[in-house]
Amino acid sequence: MAWFDDAPMPSPSAAPVRPVTPRPAQAAAVNPAPAAQRPAHGALSRPAPAAPRAAEDFATPADESTAWFDDAPAPARAEPVSDEAIAAMDWDTLKSAVASCTRCALCDARRNAVNGRGAGNAIWIALSGAPSRLDEKEGQTVAGEAGQLLHNMLKAIELQPDADVYVTNVVKCRPSTPDGADRNPSAEEVIACRPFLDRELALTGARMAMTFGQLAAKGLMMGPAARGKVMHYGQQQLPVVATYHPDDLLRKPEDKAKAWADLCLAKASHA
Repeated sequence: MAWFDDAPMPSPSAAPVRPVTPRPAQAAAVNPAPAAQRPAHGALSRPAPAAPRAAEDFATPADESTAWFDDAPAPARAEPVSDEAIAAMDWDTLKSAVASCTRCALCDARRNAVNGRGAGNAIWIALSGAPSRLDEKEGQTVAGEAGQLLHNMLKAIELQPDADVYVTNVVKCRPSTPDGADRNPSAEEVIACRPFLDRELALTGARMAMTFGQLAAKGLMMGPAARGKVMHYGQQQLPVVATYHPDDLLRKPEDKAKAWADLCLAKASHA
């Protein structure tokens, strides 16, 4: 308030003019208002207060009809990328194509597609079936405790998980029921994703595959698959050994001995 405190004092006003006392006739002509109605000395005249607004004046106006919005068609899907285009992709293009894929109806409900992880020039490929809820949330194939157990299983057969192994899913988007629960992918969804998997196999140059869980084994082989034997996939006759998914082993630790036998079989087949 310095600007106010330092303001100069106003100059003295001229001597007040002596008021003239009106004569009685003049006083009657003036007809002053009753004392109760006169404004106080020095007070400003104020307009009469406005009448209070009616309650309906404050009511929120009714929304306009939204029928035009409700009936608007959903945005069209992007054109699905072709098998031929996928077969010619490098790693960066492939990962972008997976992230924006529209090759099946899973793209309508997914939170995000889940790309594979690990070495781009891996000698082994580890296959899970489809992303779980946690995988989708984390954006990582075989996340959480299951991912740590998978890491330990691969190290147990003298593999370096980050350098020797590429981990991916047969289906890249999480299949879910209308109420949000996990479900197995349909044959159509597996087939739609197959070119992505084939390109991953080609880019890595992997010489051994292990499937983790029944869904991964059946999804890769597109038919019956069994533990305890070496199967072969594709024109390159890639050796494949099936075993338990880490999630299954966390629920049933007693099956770890069988999983160890499968790991040893895969290692012997690759030697």
